Amino acid sequence: MPSAGLVPRRAVQLTALFAMFAAYTAQLAGALLPNVPTFVVGSAAGLALDLYLQQRQPGLLSLLGRVRFDVTVRQLLRDMLIVLGLLRIDGISPLEEQSPLTIGLLAFYMLHFVCQAVAVLVRRSRTLPVITRNIDTSGLRLSAAPPRLLARRPGHRLLAFAVPVTTGLMGTVVTRDALWGGIGLSVALALSAGGVAHLATWLLPAKRTATERETLDWLDKWLADYRPTVGMYFSGGTSSAYQANMWLSTLAELDGNPVIVLRERFMVQKIEATDVPIVCIPKVAHLMHLEHSTLKMMLHPANSGKTSQVLRIPSIKHAFTNHGESDKLSSCNPYAKAYDEVWVAGPAARERYQLADIGVDDRDVVEVGRPQLAPIRPYAGPPADDAFTHVLYAPTWEGWTNDPGNTSVILAGENIVRELLADPKVRLLYKPHPMTGSVDPRAGRADERIRAMIAEANARRGGSRPGPEAVAELRRRTEELDRLTSTAFRPAADEVERMLIQSSPEAGRAAAVAEATAAWERAYWSSLPEWEHQVVVGARPGIYSCFNQADVLISDVSSVVSDYLTSEKPYAVANTSGLSEDDFRAGFPTVRAAAILTPDAQAVPALLESVRHPEKDTFAAARAELKVHLLGPSDPPSPVRFNEAAVALCRRADERRARMEARLASEVPAQRESVAEAEVEDAAEEIELEPAGTKEPSDTQEPTGTSDPNDSSGEPDSVRA
Repeated sequence: MPSAGLVPRRAVQLTALFAMFAAYTAQLAGALLPNVPTFVVGSAAGLALDLYLQQRQPGLLSLLGRVRFDVTVRQLLRDMLIVLGLLRIDGISPLEEQSPLTIGLLAFYMLHFVCQAVAVLVRRSRTLPVITRNIDTSGLRLSAAPPRLLARRPGHRLLAFAVPVTTGLMGTVVTRDALWGGIGLSVALALSAGGVAHLATWLLPAKRTATERETLDWLDKWLADYRPTVGMYFSGGTSSAYQANMWLSTLAELDGNPVIVLRERFMVQKIEATDVPIVCIPKVAHLMHLEHSTLKMMLHPANSGKTSQVLRIPSIKHAFTNHGESDKLSSCNPYAKAYDEVWVAGPAARERYQLADIGVDDRDVVEVGRPQLAPIRPYAGPPADDAFTHVLYAPTWEGWTNDPGNTSVILAGENIVRELLADPKVRLLYKPHPMTGSVDPRAGRADERIRAMIAEANARRGGSRPGPEAVAELRRRTEELDRLTSTAFRPAADEVERMLIQSSPEAGRAAAVAEATAAWERAYWSSLPEWEHQVVVGARPGIYSCFNQADVLISDVSSVVSDYLTSEKPYAVANTSGLSEDDFRAGFPTVRAAAILTPDAQAVPALLESVRHPEKDTFAAARAELKVHLLGPSDPPSPVRFNEAAVALCRRADERRARMEARLASEVPAQRESVAEAEVEDAAEEIELEPAGTKEPSDTQEPTGTSDPNDSSGEPDSVRA
C-alpha cells in the first residue's frame, strides 16, 4: 500500500497536470476561434500555474523535464500560442504591429539564452577543485555569490522575466493596441539585458576567484604551512555522514595536527561542528597532492569505492576504524586487508577477524577500545518501585544481504512493542535506524505500524504534562544550539561563498557545541511527560543520550549492543535468524550476556521482571566480563590507547619515509656501480672464450659488426657489448 503522504501528493500532481493541459487547451481554443476572454484566461492561468509549480512542486517539474517538457519548452509553447492569437484576432495589423512584437519576443529569448551561457561560465569559474572549512582562504580571492535567480535558476528567471511580456501582450489582445505589448517587451528586455550585464561582472578580475592551478598551488602551500600529521578520510552518501561525525571529537584530541579529507562536495556541510580543518578534494588527480605533504596516517571510518584511490599514496599509513562493531558479516569485510592496520575495540573483534579468515593478518589488528563511549553513564541500579521502567527499542535496518536476522522490525517488531505497551509501568523509547525501509519496503511498513501503535497507546494513557517553564527552557536551548551548529547562509550562497564564511571558525566552537548539546538533551527529556512513550528520530537526541535514559535495551545484532554494554545495564537481542538459542549465542558473541527474544516476544515480561528485581538478573556477571571482551580494558582509558596507536602508526610512516629517502640517496649510484661491474665481468668472459691466436683489437679499432660464432643470439659484438 502507498504511504499516507504519497496519495495526496500524487493527487496534487495529477490535478496540476490536468490544470496545465486545460490552460493550454483554453489558450489554443481562444486563439483559433478567436475568443479573447478564453485566450487571455488560458495564457495568464498557464503562466501563473508554472510559477506556482516552480515553488511548490519541484518533483513534478523534474518529471516533466525528464520527458523533455521543461520550463523553456512550456513557456515557448505559451508564447507561440500568443503569437498565433495575435494573428487571428481582428484589429491587430500583422505587418505594422505584430512583426515588431514578434521580433521583440525573439530578442527576449535570445537574451535569456545569453544570460544562461554567462551563468554557466560564472558557475564554472566558481567551481574550485578544493572545498574547505576552518581554513583561511584569503589567498583564493573568494567573493559572494551572484543572485541565485540569475546564476542558478534559469527556469525561475525565464518565468519571472516573462511576466511583463505576457502582461503586455495580453494588454495588446484586449485593447488592440500594440503599445502595451511593446511596453511589456521593453521591460523584459531591460531586465534580461541588465541581468546579463550584472552577472558578467563575476567574470571580471575584481570578482573572479582563483583558477584551478592557483587553487592547487594554494593547497600545497597550506599543507606545507599547516603540516598535518593525522587525518580522517571519508566518502559516502547523504545519509552516511554520521559515520564520520562520531569520530570528530576523537580526531581532535589526537597528538599532532589533524585534518579531515572528504571527496564529495555536499559532505562539507554534513560534517558537524568541529575545529579540525576540512579539505574536500573531489578529483583523484588532485588527491595525489597529499603524497608530498607531511600527512603520516589516515583513519577510515567506512569503506567506499573511492577509498582505494587514497590507498594508492604510499607515504601515508592507513587505519580502518569502522563506524561501529557488531557480529554481522559487514564488520569483517575482506576490504579491511587493504589497510595497514585494522583498529578494533577489544579481543572479540580480533577473534572475529581470525575466524572470518579474510586475509587480515593478526599482527595488523590493534585494540584501541571505543573512545566515543565516554558520555554513556554506568549502571546505577534498578528503577524505583514507583517509577516507570524505561525500555529502549533500537532495532537496526535490514541491510544489503536480505537476511531476516538483520532487523527484528519485520518479524518481531510489532510483537515486541505490543508486549511492552501492555505493561502499564513501561515507558517505551522507540528509536529505529534512520535507514529502516530503504531496502525492504516491509520494514518501512512495519515501522509505520509501530509508530501508530505508540501513538494510540499514548492517547489511551494520558496524564499531566510538564509546565511552560520546561517547554520554554527547551526552546531556549534549541535556539542556542541551532545558533552554534548552523551557519547563516544566504539562499543564493554557493560553495565559494560558504567557504568564505567558514574560513575563520570561532575558537572553541566544538567545545561550546558539546556543552550546548548536553544542556539541550537535559532540557529535551525534562520537557517530555514521564508517562509518554516516545518515537525518537532525527539527529537529536543521539543514541547515547537514549542509552542514559534507558533501564534496558532491546535491539538486534548490531554495534548498538556493543556500545550499550559499556553501561553494563541489562539488554536483550531479538533472534529472527531462524537459529536455535544455543546456536545464536554461539554464533554471535555480543549476545552471550543478553536475554534472547523470539519473534513472538513472549519473553518480554520475564525480561522486565529481571530489570526491576536485580536478584533475578542472571546475566550481570556475564555482562561485566563481556564488556571487557568486546571493548577492552578500562585501564588505560580508550582515548589514551587510541592516541598511542595513532602515534605508533605515525612512527611507522616516519620510518618508511626515512628508508625511502635513504634508498633514493643510495640506490641509483649502487645500480650504476653494479651495472659497470657486470659489464667488466661480461668482457672478461668474452676474452676467455676467444680461440687461441686471435688478435685482440686495439683501443682505436672501430667495431666491425661481425658476429661472434660462439654467440647463439646472432647479434654483433658491438650490439651485445
